[in-house]
Amino acid sequence: MNAQSQEIVFHNYPQSPVAEKVRVAFGIKGLSWRDVEIPRLPPKPFVTALTGGYRRTPVMQIGADIYCDSHCILRELDRRYPYASYMPTADAGLMWCLSRWTDGGLFDLAVKLVLGAQGDNLPADFAEDRGRLYLGANWAEGLKRANAQLPHLVSQIRAPLSWLNDVLGDGRAFLLGEAPAAIDAQIYHVVWFIRGRWEGGVAMLSEFPKLTEWEDRVRALGHGTSSPMEPQAAIDLALASTPLGQSGVAPNEPQNLALGTAVTVHPDVDGGEQGVAGTVVYADMNVITVERQADDVGVVHVHFPRAGYRIEID
Repeated sequence: MNAQSQEIVFHNYPQSPVAEKVRVAFGIKGLSWRDVEIPRLPPKPFVTALTGGYRRTPVMQIGADIYCDSHCILRELDRRYPYASYMPTADAGLMWCLSRWTDGGLFDLAVKLVLGAQGDNLPADFAEDRGRLYLGANWAEGLKRANAQLPHLVSQIRAPLSWLNDVLGDGRAFLLGEAPAAIDAQIYHVVWFIRGRWEGGVAMLSEFPKLTEWEDRVRALGHGTSSPMEPQAAIDLALASTPLGQSGVAPNEPQNLALGTAVTVHPDVDGGEQGVAGTVVYADMNVITVERQADDVGVVHVHFPRAGYRIEID
């Protein structure tokens, strides 16, 4: 097994808000990581070679273990590096529940706001790709609807931002208290996206001074320490490594999964994407791990969250 196989390799691009969430998470723990820049739009041949078809951003690689979705990435980082916990209070379960909103409804609202505000100024290929991911098969109509509903969308996002501003009104440094937590990264990436990609974002966010001060503190956490890596080097690393993931299926498995079951894993919301096929090596309430093999990457374990993903038995 390659001596570098425990390095964190992060497949992302600078403009990705979901990648920014994880970059802040690296900063919370002060982690070092290798930065593999991937295209904003498909095809993404190097990253899909590792995942078996999953093309969303970001993806984390540690040797021959491939982690898809930021929820799965943050869970694994906290497991491997428990210091500076992402859950510094006793409310971990509640915070993971809340993350289903920050990464789902709240982020989707921000995407509609940003895409709708840009309207016909969006490059056609970008509009189609992101439109399909976030607005479904009738994405073109969805973009028109978002543009027509901009005042409504702004009203919908101002309300939760005001609630967060109220939470921070007692003088706490971060959302759970004095220590930064996963929920800070999960909220921050939405604020970062609005501020940077919507021309009305700066003015709207100025309404919330406590939130703006918090935003500055989160930004000051940084992104840990990164160094660039070429995409082919990440492929070579997987090929030289052995997966280290857990093995087994937890009791009371509702889909009757077992070790070796052939499955295909898809995001629960259909964006017209390719599923990832493999055999089950681990499954519990939070994670599904499949093994796949290919000549270019060897044997890899690809990890997904259970929440938000659909498993089809082949």
